[in-house]
Amino acid sequence: MGSVDQVEKAVRRFSADQLAEFRRWFVEFDAEVWDAEFEQDARGGKLDELGENALAEYRLGRSRPL
Repeated sequence: MGSVDQVEKAVRRFSADQLAEFRRWFVEFDAEVWDAEFEQDARGGKLDELGENALAEYRLGRSRPL
């Protein structure tokens, strides 16, 4: 399948059981993709500023225990 339209058409033909199986698979797949993107961003330094800001807020006493 080469396009989103083709995937949409295929999904619309799924039985209820197939749709449930697809949902379970897609949730897991989506989480894996998100995790990989997050790890890549972390390695690339894209999250450094957020971490530094959080630590600065903590040092200034602007945090509270969870």
